[in-house]
Amino acid sequence: MTRRTLPGAGSTARRTLPAGGPTARRTPPAPGRLSRGPVTSSSGVPTARRVATLAPWQPSDAEALVAAVAESPDLVLQLGGGAVPSVDAARELIESQLVQSADPTWAFAVRVDGRAVGHVALAHVEHRHATAWVSYWLTASERGRGLATRAVASVARFAFDDLGLFRLELGHRVNNPASCRVAVGAGFAAEGVERAKLRYGDERFDVETHARLASDADPGVALLTLNAG
Repeated sequence: MTRRTLPGAGSTARRTLPAGGPTARRTPPAPGRLSRGPVTSSSGVPTARRVATLAPWQPSDAEALVAAVAESPDLVLQLGGGAVPSVDAARELIESQLVQSADPTWAFAVRVDGRAVGHVALAHVEHRHATAWVSYWLTASERGRGLATRAVASVARFAFDDLGLFRLELGHRVNNPASCRVAVGAGFAAEGVERAKLRYGDERFDVETHARLASDADPGVALLTLNAG
């Protein structure tokens, strides 16, 4: 299989879909836009909406990656280190693991107003069986607003429509209910628990696995604009 590497961000944008569900009195945010509250402030002055997108990581995202890890201690272990990386180390990580990888990988930065605040990846892309492994994280200050769910659902749609994949898998520690909510919200059904699968330091963790098939019902999540590069 030919390894895929991700070029720099280009101009090609993928389709976005409106949110599903019953009609509500309040109009949902447009695809790619985040609403953090009312459109107007208490004084009646319009407030700016933030624009969220997905695009390939760039070496210039190193400072944003350092800031994300600094405010989110749980990311240190997830990124394989024991401390907040320096800017140079973050740049090296981006260049070696996020822009290029030993496995066929699509790695996307979750961006809010252009700044990288999270990550969604399709790793171990296997075209014979049309499968891939999904991973994701979001910096602490951006959690709890549905952004991770929208980002994961958007990458899943890209995997099905653009890469022709059929089955996507992911896993999270059983003591991480927030990650479970993201998975379920993005349409990934729980399939079982793998005992003591992950080790962080001297401790092992059970992992709940989830999967989403191309034939599954769409979760009805407003998708982000995705630029595959």
